[in-house]
Amino acid sequence: MGEFDGGLEEWVEMVNFETTKRFEAEEENFKFEPLSGLKSNADIYYPIRAAIGVPVNLLAILILSRGKCGLSKCITRYLVGMAVADLLVIITDPILRRLPVNYFPDSFLSLTPICSSIVFLIFAITMVSVWLTVAFTFDRFVTISCEKLKTRFCTERTAAIVIGTVTVLCSLESVPWYFIYEPKYIINNVPWRCITKQSFSTSPAWTSFVLFHRILTPCVPFFLILLINVLTVRRILTASRGRRALRGLSTGEKPNDPEMANRRKSIILLFSISGSFILLWMTQVVFNIYKRITKQYNFSINDPHFITQKAGGMLQLLSSCTNTCIYTVTQTKFREELKKALLYPLNLIVKFVKS
Repeated sequence: MGEFDGGLEEWVEMVNFETTKRFEAEEENFKFEPLSGLKSNADIYYPIRAAIGVPVNLLAILILSRGKCGLSKCITRYLVGMAVADLLVIITDPILRRLPVNYFPDSFLSLTPICSSIVFLIFAITMVSVWLTVAFTFDRFVTISCEKLKTRFCTERTAAIVIGTVTVLCSLESVPWYFIYEPKYIINNVPWRCITKQSFSTSPAWTSFVLFHRILTPCVPFFLILLINVLTVRRILTASRGRRALRGLSTGEKPNDPEMANRRKSIILLFSISGSFILLWMTQVVFNIYKRITKQYNFSINDPHFITQKAGGMLQLLSSCTNTCIYTVTQTKFREELKKALLYPLNLIVKFVKS
């Protein structure tokens, strides 16, 4: 998922104690504020989100990995990959990025190599999460619309290859983010804190890279998912009309159609996941386009633009916590497995007491 409320460089300055004039030329989201505890009221929600997101995604990984949810191995592989990526987003962003900055500003996480690595991981994992959503959406489109390609593409092996390829490519694309920093202080030959290199704001190469990254994530995935879903809906409507007409002519009635029922469940799952992604990322995408058009990038903490920026970042992060809820609402067997998982500790206690 590669956008952050307030931008990456807002975080860089959050781990510094002062704002310097060299950062005034930073473009777009690159906003700096001195460290002063929690940056805004919104920041108090990140620990809560981490406390919810980690166990929720762990439960989803555990349940889906058992393969007892009535889903194909191909779908299961994608859903597990997405859950792992979402879990890592929660670990790297709220836990490793926000909590230390607000509560432990002088911890080992402020070492320059470590904070640079955290930034690289956040960008890479967010990209993986976003592009796996695109891959899952395309896989379901092929399943519904391309019968000939379905048998070769929609397999567990292909899903594993796609997940591996997406992970490698997103990681490689995000490597440059590690090199945008230099130490703020060097104490006893140990580099502390991350400060953006001056070349980052003056080099055309860096400017081009940032623009390319913002187009690649999340703008392209956002519109790809919209396009694929439109094509999927169009194909579904055409196929449903033809199938109903054919079955009506052959039987003279409207009996239950098992194939259409299975397809309906797959469609509900697809639209729930992709629709959730679109809705939760929409504020972030639209606001970034707005800033690019108006060339307004820096806002005071009481400015409605700042509130919108924070809300967009929080909603984007929330997208890493919603898939388990979607599975629970849309998948009967997932609900059953979730109930068993939640009751398992209680059953162990009951057995221990009885023994």
